[in-house]
Amino acid sequence: MEYHLPLLAMSEEQLAALLAKLKDDAGLQEKLKGAADLDAVLAIAKDAGFDISKAAWLRYQANQTLELSDEELEGIAGGNLIGHTGILICDDMQG
Repeated sequence: MEYHLPLLAMSEEQLAALLAKLKDDAGLQEKLKGAADLDAVLAIAKDAGFDISKAAWLRYQANQTLELSDEELEGIAGGNLIGHTGILICDDMQG
């Protein structure tokens, strides 16, 4: 699938807004924890008023993975993921 830069930029802005909301919204965090897959994550985000593309979400996840310390990577390997989606909850998201 081909993405146009303006659409991807808008989606990334929406993702940034969602991540900001997650810092203060434990209920939304819990909903995302229960998501079965990326499609479910995006549907939950859309229900919360955020229009995020798969490409923007995957880019975010890749960047988060690249920034992890060895200790954080070990924690993920030990199962510290949210649900089955591979969604990381970063310290900055938890307030």
